[in-house]
Amino acid sequence: MKQRTRSLTKSYISFVLILMIPFFKGITQDKSSLQPYMDIVKKMRAKGMAELKAYSMLDELIAVAGKRMAGSPGAAAAVEQTRQWMQDLDFDDVHLEPMMVQRWVRGTVEEASVINSPTVGTRLLSVCALGNSIGTSELGISASVIEIQSLEEAENLGEKAKGKILFYNRPLDPDQIVTFRAYGGAVDQRGSGAIAAAKVGAVAVLVRSMTLRLDDVPHTGMMRYEDNVPKIPAAAISTRDANFLSMLLLRDPEVIVNLRLSCETRSPVPSANVVGQITGSEKPNEVILLGAHLDAWDKGVGAHDDGAGCVQVVEALRLIKELGLQPKRTIRAVLFMNEEFGQTGGSDYVKSGRRKNEKHVAAFESDAGGFIPRGFRVGRNEEVAGKYRKWLPLFQELGMDLFTAGGGGADIGPLARQWDTLLIGLAPDSQRYFDVHHSENDVLETVSPRELEIGAIGMAIFAYVLAEEGN
Repeated sequence: MKQRTRSLTKSYISFVLILMIPFFKGITQDKSSLQPYMDIVKKMRAKGMAELKAYSMLDELIAVAGKRMAGSPGAAAAVEQTRQWMQDLDFDDVHLEPMMVQRWVRGTVEEASVINSPTVGTRLLSVCALGNSIGTSELGISASVIEIQSLEEAENLGEKAKGKILFYNRPLDPDQIVTFRAYGGAVDQRGSGAIAAAKVGAVAVLVRSMTLRLDDVPHTGMMRYEDNVPKIPAAAISTRDANFLSMLLLRDPEVIVNLRLSCETRSPVPSANVVGQITGSEKPNEVILLGAHLDAWDKGVGAHDDGAGCVQVVEALRLIKELGLQPKRTIRAVLFMNEEFGQTGGSDYVKSGRRKNEKHVAAFESDAGGFIPRGFRVGRNEEVAGKYRKWLPLFQELGMDLFTAGGGGADIGPLARQWDTLLIGLAPDSQRYFDVHHSENDVLETVSPRELEIGAIGMAIFAYVLAEEGN
């Protein structure tokens, strides 16, 4: 009986294996079809990791341009520097696409302090103006503080908020492993907090910095106003001082804070997107775009946000060109201007007359820092992302084996609306990104040359394969 059972079992296994032959054969064929690309991947990896050109370019960008707020001298220097790179690297059709950008200036004064508290006396708080905020008078604004957690809570204060400073203190959710989700769950208080506060009569807002890190460094970022709603000053407060102020309010609900800001908005000034490409050998009007934004907040030097993305874009094209590859479709680098103040670089790119006879097959964006890349966010849903996992073997030796849905970015978003372009985002590990994001922590020393280069190599591989295969 046991012998008969073993025979039946063996027969069943053999039958199943026979049925699965086409499946295994398909895998073998898929890997075999990738072999020519595998050889290119090895060459790209060897060249990139030996030279680490992305990091040396980032070092140069920061040394030449420094802080790159849209409309600033630093941003203008960055435009000229990156155009010169593209020309020196012999990219095709290197040019600037002019645009006008808003000019907001931080000024020299951004101070806040607790005034004459019976508990702690007078104590400075670590703050910085939020981008687009109006300033205060020279003497500043002094008012008592109400701590809240949400825009809805501000709206429900009614008359209680009149003449007060509203203090938004909702932290990023530490339970979110993907830290961009934590950021997305809290950033509305930064963007719209002043509007909600002004509607109920508040005179200013303080907003807990958008970071999971506990320190004394405030993180800036864009805030908005609405027509027909009074404009009130807005500042970010460091997480450590946000905790301090919250505890102080429990002991002294009538605590007074003075806020002084000298920021202002000036007239718009000219700037430009920077463009260069490797022209396609067979379908030059079909474009694979690699994009990042050249402007950066002025609290640091934008090493991760988004200097890292800019040099990865240029490096990806350099690797393809210097290996002598001739893609069928055009692979284009675009360094967008003014992402931080309204994303006008992306929208102006789509509107340009140069786009008249072009079709953008796919667009990449690198705007999540220069940390170790885990893979890519591809397309708008899982069905789209799954289509490209057949190419995973090309990336696995780089440690990039994550192809998930949710591709996109602020600057490339308009492309999908115009041409139904496949949107792809480089996906670095996100755990440290909001430690540096929009703050004085965003400096060159926080960037790993090897991690930065691996991201550039990954983008070069994916862009080249798409240029050959289409989407």
